Amino acid sequence: MEQINIGEHSRAVHFGHRKLTPRACVIDSKKHLRLFLSDALEDLGFVTCECGQAGDLAGVLQAEQPDLIVLSVCVDGINVGEILEVIVRKNFGGKVLVIGQPDSIMVKAVRQIGEEYGIAMLPALQTPFSAGSLRASLAALLPAEPAPSPAVDVAEALKAGWLELWYQQKINVRTLAPSGAEALVRMRHPAWGVVPPAYFIHDDKDPHFRNLSEFVIGRAVEDWRYLLEQQGPIDLSINMPVSFLGDREAVRDLCRALPDHPAFGGLLIEIDSAEVIGNLDLVIDVARQVRLHNIAIVIDNVGAEWPSLMGLRSFPFVELKVDHQFVTGCADDRLKQTVCRRIVELAKDHGARAVAQGVETRADFITAHGLGFDLMQGYLFNKPMGIKKFARSRPLLMTSPDQRR
Repeated sequence: MEQINIGEHSRAVHFGHRKLTPRACVIDSKKHLRLFLSDALEDLGFVTCECGQAGDLAGVLQAEQPDLIVLSVCVDGINVGEILEVIVRKNFGGKVLVIGQPDSIMVKAVRQIGEEYGIAMLPALQTPFSAGSLRASLAALLPAEPAPSPAVDVAEALKAGWLELWYQQKINVRTLAPSGAEALVRMRHPAWGVVPPAYFIHDDKDPHFRNLSEFVIGRAVEDWRYLLEQQGPIDLSINMPVSFLGDREAVRDLCRALPDHPAFGGLLIEIDSAEVIGNLDLVIDVARQVRLHNIAIVIDNVGAEWPSLMGLRSFPFVELKVDHQFVTGCADDRLKQTVCRRIVELAKDHGARAVAQGVETRADFITAHGLGFDLMQGYLFNKPMGIKKFARSRPLLMTSPDQRR
């Protein structure tokens, strides 16, 4: 490699436990390995970018400014000499993690050359590796600050562009095929990493709640178009407070915002069951109106209050989603099974789908299947993930009870 004098440059070699979400660049000539490593790093809270050849690295470093470079080393892979040369020339101030075969001559050579040129080299990660070993290798780099307290202001998050939508797949119980997805708001905060809604969504009395709703709608439409290009049309659902339905102007704006595309199958709006029951006339009225605009209402988190939904003269709801507390562990709890069965029966009586949320074990899946659910969500299949990762993901499939007969 060309000799490069870096003695006059100061290099910041420490970025762990700081108030910034770490950014990582994955370098490998093979796309499937870059995707695998990117997914693993994103699960740890990194924001990732990729580089497939040495000639692209300078531009990536300039544009993305990563804190960590993950360099996959193999004999027939990328030119590591050129990579190291670019890292030194660009005065890269982060750390480098080399991944390669155990006792590889190339891995040892890359580490030695890197250290000679003042690159902050982490201990090499030997293949094959597990998620646990990757986390251990990068533990010192991950933000250590606690969750935000007090909660982050919605207006601040919107203005800073910290908000994004993550998606969790719904699974058809009979076929185990994907059947739509639920959009969930997440915040990628520069100090605390990925933050759940409890820390930044207060209540619908927040003066910025309308702006948050507009963000969710606009981003969901953008993501639908992206998914259409990546994997074909998919039915999406978003969560809204009942107060949104009471804002006639907001509802009209929603109707106008939907894609005018022949592949668009409609949008589902999930409203918490307690809010629906407390505002039945409003919800039923709006649900009947928006059906003509390809929008349907879903009652979310249905639980012990399900009898309040019986006897309605009008039932314009397309799904009843059972609260996860009655699904998780239902295999060993007869009371939970009874509640689930009654809600499934209520849904079927009105031609609606019954959705089980929180399916985490095979035993609960088999039980929920036997109870007659139409759709399922849960960690048994997949967890919520960012749009790019979701676009290339596939659910964990298993043999259903019907298929074993």
